[in-house]
Amino acid sequence: MAHNHSPVHIHKHEVRGKNLVFSILLNLLITIAQIVGGIISGSLALISDALHNFSDVLSLGFSLLAHKLSRKKATEHLTFGYKRAELIAAFVNASTLVIVAFILIYGAITRFVNPKPIESSLVIWLALLGIIVNGLSVLLLQKDAEHNINMKSAYLHLLTDMMASVAVLVGGLLMKFYGWFWVDSVMTIAIAVYLILVGTKLVIESTKMLMLFTPESISIKEIVNEIHTISGVKKLHHVHVWNLNDEELHLEAHLDCSEDIKMSEFNALLEQIEHVLFDKFNINHINIQPEFKKEDSKEIIVQD
Repeated sequence: MAHNHSPVHIHKHEVRGKNLVFSILLNLLITIAQIVGGIISGSLALISDALHNFSDVLSLGFSLLAHKLSRKKATEHLTFGYKRAELIAAFVNASTLVIVAFILIYGAITRFVNPKPIESSLVIWLALLGIIVNGLSVLLLQKDAEHNINMKSAYLHLLTDMMASVAVLVGGLLMKFYGWFWVDSVMTIAIAVYLILVGTKLVIESTKMLMLFTPESISIKEIVNEIHTISGVKKLHHVHVWNLNDEELHLEAHLDCSEDIKMSEFNALLEQIEHVLFDKFNINHINIQPEFKKEDSKEIIVQD
């Protein structure tokens, strides 16, 4: 079986773990401040935001661990290393977003039924602190989030925290100037609904990668049609395409050659296939089994 990485140089974005460390420290600070402030002021929204921030501390820590593991070298027992660790971290982090959201909704409904006076001034100042801290953390991770699903999950935690702090600030101002204490519960529910929406989307995205689904941007039929235009190719079949992680897109397939060629000739054919797959589909890891008149299934998709 021919096994090749694309011969084309691939530029990889270098994710910086130190940005996660700074974000963890910042979120730990705001979590402690909001818990104390929420207890003193009696604001459920503030405590809810603190709970969300604490989940961020845990998720960011998990993301940092996964980031470190993903850089470890492969061994005989771990032939892919820990490259999928960041996908697992993304799935766990996104799932916690959804779980925390339902906890917040339950607390908000309870408080809405039994409203309590809230020290709005403290809520306002701590919400401003939350906006500043989370905004800084968002800026630290923004670039990495564009290239890495693990960082994206951490980034979304922080972004929703910043938006939650904005919602808490608005609620605090309405309570201070209009005495609308029920706004605290409404803002909490609004925060939770948004968490559910962004969290569910990321859960689905990471689950598809973990289950080795074909990426939505890839059409296997288009790949097959493109490869069939190459001279020497008779039939590409038994095709699998999946993401190992954000950086590696793999293809595995059987290739029926039109002639009974030498291995050196197959190497030249394989190099053409590699260039097509990388240039047109961004597939950078190719594993192809050469065949000539072999009696097996010639379907594009074959259930192993």
